Amino acid sequence: MEEAKRTRVVAAVIMRGGRYLCMKRGKSRYEYISGRWEFPGGKVDPGENDREALEREISEEMDWSVTPRELVGIVDYTYPDFSLRLAAYMCEAPADDSFKLLEHSEYRWVTADELPELCWTAADAELISRFIAPEE
Repeated sequence: MEEAKRTRVVAAVIMRGGRYLCMKRGKSRYEYISGRWEFPGGKVDPGENDREALEREISEEMDWSVTPRELVGIVDYTYPDFSLRLAAYMCEAPADDSFKLLEHSEYRWVTADELPELCWTAADAELISRFIAPEE
């Protein structure tokens, strides 16, 4: 399936104590992303910039507040049914796990070495391999 445009999405890379916050997606109509791990975030709405979208998405999906900081990286990825441009930002977040799992089924805090052990969405896996995971 050919898409005329890529959907803009943003992701929050949140670190605490040397560990990254990873969220497990709930059930989806697309098998290849259903139940997979991702960094939290979502679509950028028309008229929003990346930072505004990230703050809104984390509020909607987790009832939590983050402050986007520096850009970690950008990944263009084409799935069988859609294409996206994923911009990931390092974010500051509250020092506790006071968020809610409104869109996700599970969460984990993992080290960079443990990131490859999770079954990630393909776009997030590419982001990790290119910008986050430690070099071998």
